[in-house]
Amino acid sequence: MKVNIDREGCIRCALCAEVCPEVFRMADDGRSETYKSPDGFENQVRDAAIGCPVNVIHIEE
Repeated sequence: MKVNIDREGCIRCALCAEVCPEVFRMADDGRSETYKSPDGFENQVRDAAIGCPVNVIHIEE
């Protein structure tokens, strides 16, 4: 699994970082970023993508 975030569309809600802090974090600019591999956290990454209010988390299986 690969996960990417369209950071330009991020609204800084931090939901992804709350759902899966092992993969997502809030960068210095306040937008979400991935900082670790999603290996082992696939279900949480999917939950974060589903919950994203602006659908900027993209998963490639």
